[in-house]
Amino acid sequence: MKQMSFADAEYAGKRKQTRRERFLIEMDQVVPWKGLIALIEPYYPKGEGGRPAYPLLAMLRVHLMQNGFGYSDPAMEEALYETTILRQFSGLQLDRIPDETTILNFRRLLEKHELAGGILQVINGYLGDRGLLLRHGTVVDATIIHAPSSTKNKDGKRDPEMHQTKKGNQYFFGMKSHIGVDAESGLVHSLVGTAANVADVTQVDQLLHGEETYVCGDAGYTGVDKRPEHQDCKMIWSIAARPSSYKKHAKKSLIGRMRRKIEYAKAQVRAKVEHPFRVIKRQFGYTKVRFRGLSKNIAQQTTLFALSNLWMVRKRLMGMGEVRL
Repeated sequence: MKQMSFADAEYAGKRKQTRRERFLIEMDQVVPWKGLIALIEPYYPKGEGGRPAYPLLAMLRVHLMQNGFGYSDPAMEEALYETTILRQFSGLQLDRIPDETTILNFRRLLEKHELAGGILQVINGYLGDRGLLLRHGTVVDATIIHAPSSTKNKDGKRDPEMHQTKKGNQYFFGMKSHIGVDAESGLVHSLVGTAANVADVTQVDQLLHGEETYVCGDAGYTGVDKRPEHQDCKMIWSIAARPSSYKKHAKKSLIGRMRRKIEYAKAQVRAKVEHPFRVIKRQFGYTKVRFRGLSKNIAQQTTLFALSNLWMVRKRLMGMGEVRL
């Protein structure tokens, strides 16, 4: 066991537990580390013939912290030097901290082998085994993730894979994150990333796992049941009606009251899809894309939604006594 540094000794004597520290303690207990290590290990370099590679578990922990706290590669390296709790969570010591290039290469390794989707599957399998992810119904929705619209860069152009779209009376430039969530738990089971100008209804077939008995969506998905790819699907489509279809009925009339009660009941189920969006945007601070191109951003968003699934059920997992699995 290595001798404790002065910084670590001073940190150990503090009295207040910060929110960041509580977050890392909880995530340390609920992340299925063994399953994620088994997923990545076949692709991880062994460090032969030179300086040994950093432990895979340490790099995985650094990667998850980087996503959860929104650090760039240089900022993550500096944070590991400056913040004791981050080093303790990753299992690293001050005498050997991965530099920004090593952190970048690990992220590129995951992107190259498309392992972000595997991370989501491993975590969802882990949650499904504990009865926290059901497969009876799916709620679909999409959110716009902003991208820099400035052309003050090396190429003098905006990202060609991002596009502009109009929502209400406002224009947005960026991409869309389309998700399918479990209607009971609100946990994300599928994700598709597109340019912002792609219609939500065109992506539904990629958000279904095939075992649903019903699908919920807002009015943007009107007509989804009539699309060719869904003609053979035997499920109930619970899509919100456009306000114009029932506002013509007086609120106090029987038809008006019935229509509004039906739409309210639909909205109560549909609200589950907003929870993962809130977590990644407010808890993890992800409101703008951090890379150029769709593929890198989709990989990061997939990792963030996987973490959001654990975040939303962490109390239940800890109540089950699930630690360090």
